[in-house]
Amino acid sequence: MTNKIRRPWAGMTLATVVLASLGAAGMPAPMVVLTGLAWLASLWIPRMGAGESAVRTPTARTDHEALARAAMCAALEQVGLAIVLMRGHRIIAANAAARAEFGAHIVGQDARVALRHPDAVKLLYLADGGSVTIRGLSSSGSLWQLTRQRIDERYWTIELRDRSAEADIGRAHTDFVANASHELRTPLSAIIGYVETLAEDPGRVDADTTARFLGIVLREARRMQSLVADLMSLSQLEAEKHDVPTDHIDLALLAARVVGEFPPGMVSTGQSSGPRVVLLRPDEPNSPIGAIGDTKQLEQMLRNLIDNALKYGDSARPVEVSLARGKRGMAMITVRDHGTGIAPDHLPHLTRRFYRTDPGRSRAAGGTGLGLAIVKHIVERHRGKLDISSTLGEGTQVTIHLPFSSPAAPPASKPASKSVSQPGERVDQTAAPANATLTNEILPGAKAPKAIAGPVS
Repeated sequence: MTNKIRRPWAGMTLATVVLASLGAAGMPAPMVVLTGLAWLASLWIPRMGAGESAVRTPTARTDHEALARAAMCAALEQVGLAIVLMRGHRIIAANAAARAEFGAHIVGQDARVALRHPDAVKLLYLADGGSVTIRGLSSSGSLWQLTRQRIDERYWTIELRDRSAEADIGRAHTDFVANASHELRTPLSAIIGYVETLAEDPGRVDADTTARFLGIVLREARRMQSLVADLMSLSQLEAEKHDVPTDHIDLALLAARVVGEFPPGMVSTGQSSGPRVVLLRPDEPNSPIGAIGDTKQLEQMLRNLIDNALKYGDSARPVEVSLARGKRGMAMITVRDHGTGIAPDHLPHLTRRFYRTDPGRSRAAGGTGLGLAIVKHIVERHRGKLDISSTLGEGTQVTIHLPFSSPAAPPASKPASKSVSQPGERVDQTAAPANATLTNEILPGAKAPKAIAGPVS
């Protein structure tokens, strides 16, 4: 680029006339020459500097823009939300969160191509920016809020906020209220129907029918009572899920106490009767197994698992409760039945609230559909791990992994007052191959044991 410097002809002419006059007036020649040089320099140097500045101005402006853009990119990189920087409609930078969600290839792309959604494209043409909520932007079912804001006349930012989790939570709450209402409405409708029949004309209903109707009313009322109790347990667990238990307990005594709550003589094994639930100690039968936990919640957890196993297991074979020391400082509590098993498609959903593999059978058995959901929340609060494995035709096994406590810690629980019917200590070494396994890991920062399938040895 060529920049011409204008010559100061008028100033040079004036300097020549003045210097000539000074020489004619008798000023020494050296003084006249020095004065002339100083004058000429005063005329030329400012113009030369102005010319050089004119040459350097575009480059300086470019450097300034690059530095400003680099500063903006550095500031956006530290933001946890996905943000892209645009000049016009072209994406010139994207922070780490945006690159992780949409890919590094979006840098340099036209935003209309990178976002690929009609509502997002409309947002790009709004003169003053704005905000729009878009479903399915990154994946099917995702929900994103896009906010476009102006930085100056050249640069814009788009903030992309993922609202999928909030939408899922809201939908889960809505589904929970709807399911709870349905579960309460069903027994309540039955109670109202039978009571109305008895109240309309008591004399026309015979004693046997009245007794049968009252039995149904009582059963449905107890079902509602169980449902309300389970809902209250879930509410309490939700409130305490961030409070880690601090009580030292002995899992061996706790398991023996819960197993003792189920009376023997209910399982037919050939010509004789045996216990409904047996407690197995494959290793160190008489040694305590310490853990840190909430005694009432762990009892409820084990009680729910045994109750489920009795409902859906083989009535001719007892439910087996095993207690052992596992790997990586974990204690293992395993509850196994010998029922028909659970299909693999159902396993990922078993801990969902009100989920049933067989709704009719579950309601007939008095189930609320909340038992395993309560178990999952209790395990989460105790920083444990839940494994569910099942083989069709052989049965289902649920294993709880809980962290050990210090061996020197005294147990908080007391020995059970009831005598516990325990058969001889034995180990089932027959490992049945499982065709499906569900694992819920709740061990932040630690590598959890692998999911097990089949009986625990």
